[in-house]
Amino acid sequence: MMPELQRMEWMPSPPLAPIDSPLDRDHLSRMTLGDAELEQEVLAMFAEQAARLLAAMAAMPAETGALAHKLKGSARGIGAFAVADAAAGLETAIRTGRGRSDAFAALKEAVTEASAAIEAILKP
Repeated sequence: MMPELQRMEWMPSPPLAPIDSPLDRDHLSRMTLGDAELEQEVLAMFAEQAARLLAAMAAMPAETGALAHKLKGSARGIGAFAVADAAAGLETAIRTGRGRSDAFAALKEAVTEASAAIEAILKP
């Protein structure tokens, strides 16, 4: 006999297939419960945080791995999955000691693309 399964609310996962935009707007909408004003606020905060963290990581200080990890989490929260993946790549490069400058360049490019998309969204 099969045990009765409880009905649970599930949080959708990020898409398995790549999206054409630096931001997954559907994911962002789910994370902000469809509140357009909150989306705008979160995007503005992310753009500012990403720029600040990139500037802090530029010289590759000892805390670069922790800063990349912070950016990865924020990026996943808003649906900037390319930024999150690039930040994870930098974390790995720091951990292994290989490819740090290439990983940082990839992160910088991903943040630039996401920031441009955010700017277009926030433009009145």
